[in-house]
Amino acid sequence: MSVELPMSYDSKSQKTLEIVKAMEDALGANSNDMDQYFHKEFRWMGNQGCGIKNNLEEFRNNWQLPLRAAFTDRIYKTDKFLVDGEWASCFGHIDALHSGEFMGIKPTNQRVKIHYTDFWEVRDGLIIDNWVNVDFPSILSQLGIDVFNGMGWETFDRGEVQPPKPN
Repeated sequence: MSVELPMSYDSKSQKTLEIVKAMEDALGANSNDMDQYFHKEFRWMGNQGCGIKNNLEEFRNNWQLPLRAAFTDRIYKTDKFLVDGEWASCFGHIDALHSGEFMGIKPTNQRVKIHYTDFWEVRDGLIIDNWVNVDFPSILSQLGIDVFNGMGWETFDRGEVQPPKPN
């Protein structure tokens, strides 16, 4: 009699990483066939400005395609992956050309760096959840818009403004 043992922690983590990397490769190659990577109950939750996508179609129509329209000649660079069982995370950036409208900003034909952090949950061999943080203030700054109106805490770092102290 053969007994199937559960996947070990390390092999589960490895499988999760393989799934996420394959999906990232497909995104980087402008694939339009992403069903093979995502669970039917997939959700994509982004920070302010990114929105929440409740399924793969919303992700494609309301994130993937608008990103492609605003930024062409994209080079994806994941700096580091962290994996723990059914969870994977990474941080990295996209080097891209701002060649389409982005958040009301007309194309500048300027290269920008789009920093991001992703957390994925993989269930049944498919990505079910993706929590995302995209550094929109940095992108906007590169395009000449200071969303902090000169009041970002970098002014403390440069010694331009004295940081407040608690009472």
